[in-house]
Amino acid sequence: MTIKTALIVDDEPDIRELLEITLMRMGIDTCSAENITKARALLDSQEFNLCLTDMNLPDGNGIDLVSHIQQHFPHIPVAVITAYGSVETAISSLKSGAFDFVSKPVDLSQLRELVSSALKLTEKKAASKEENETGNLLLGESTEMDKLRKQIRKLARSQAPVYINGESGSGKELVARMIHLQGPRSEAPFVPINCGAIPSELMESEFFGHKKGSFSGAIDNKEGLFQAANGGTLFLDEVADLPIGMQVKLLRAIQEKAVRAVGDQNEKSVDVRILSATHKNLSELVETGDFRQDLYYRINVIELDVPKLRERKSDIPLLATHILQRIAEECDVEDAKISQEAMDCLKEYHFPGNVRELENIIERAFTLCEDDIIDVSDLQLRGGGKTEEAMDFSEGNSPRSEDTSLEDYLEGIERKTIEQALEETRWNKTAAAKKLGITFRALRYRLKKLDME
Repeated sequence: MTIKTALIVDDEPDIRELLEITLMRMGIDTCSAENITKARALLDSQEFNLCLTDMNLPDGNGIDLVSHIQQHFPHIPVAVITAYGSVETAISSLKSGAFDFVSKPVDLSQLRELVSSALKLTEKKAASKEENETGNLLLGESTEMDKLRKQIRKLARSQAPVYINGESGSGKELVARMIHLQGPRSEAPFVPINCGAIPSELMESEFFGHKKGSFSGAIDNKEGLFQAANGGTLFLDEVADLPIGMQVKLLRAIQEKAVRAVGDQNEKSVDVRILSATHKNLSELVETGDFRQDLYYRINVIELDVPKLRERKSDIPLLATHILQRIAEECDVEDAKISQEAMDCLKEYHFPGNVRELENIIERAFTLCEDDIIDVSDLQLRGGGKTEEAMDFSEGNSPRSEDTSLEDYLEGIERKTIEQALEETRWNKTAAAKKLGITFRALRYRLKKLDME
């Protein structure tokens, strides 16, 4: 087993000694420097697996050393020791490329967790191409996707909170999952939560857990999402939908790295990395007072933009083919295809719903197509084929409201149409499929997809 070596940079002898003893008890060799000049000399003369540096040094700033290591020794994770409560300094160090930070007075248990996570980075093998494309739908050979994958690999090495910005359906959760899987927390839980889907009265219990009997209906102790993600990553999707009261409690949990369950008197330490996303403009919500500025700066240490599908149209054939192959395999079809005319039509479409809309279009088209070949008429695209505005609303379908996504709206129409056909045929699936003009296999697939079985 190879002995790991850490570089400790601090001008206070007592702090250096404390860090040296702690790391040596973890089986890690140490070298110490009291200033940046000596630290740079040590970096040039020997190999290190980790660096711990104070922020305030006699000949410069700890962030300067972080930047130097990022530029010349990018494989070495750096943790910065900051003054207690200095949130701005901690955020600055993360933006400069620090792996993580620890506040004075140093909590040794937190320090040990930080060091263990940092060393996993140096042990982790370079991800294979298949691992890099985890999630399958984060595919693409465009410049935009190549840039995104490189950014993900870089961000995976850090513990900095990342705000993932992108339109609905662009793949924000897949991006978050890839950041998790390519980082040192990959073997720990990845817990995604849609903040807009939790009733406001249950939010505190969902996030932090509750004790038995703490409120009506609390018949047992319950673990919260922070506890479930302990050691791993918590992904807050649609974070803009959090009410102000919950934003305050979330901010405290992130800053203190501790949570208190509803009805409990004691706080429990938690170690989670926070990734968040929303399709809304968070900075505008901060200006209008609908989102707390202090929480915004805490979760938006690094912002990552996910490209829209219409910005990378060259990737559409690859994505469409991949989606069709997956659906066909589920239906035991070996040779499903998309005609060239249909593919050209897809490449010209605007895709307001991004990759998720492409998935829905291909799924719907596959159920409608003849001989397992998707043609233009099967796509039913707006502006090509049957448009949303041109749909027949005489059978009780109301126009789509602004609060309903196109995918949910079309799925509702599809569900209603299938239900009507099944009722008219007394739930004879073969007859219902014939009435709908699709194969029995296609109807069975749609029933499974819509959870109508």
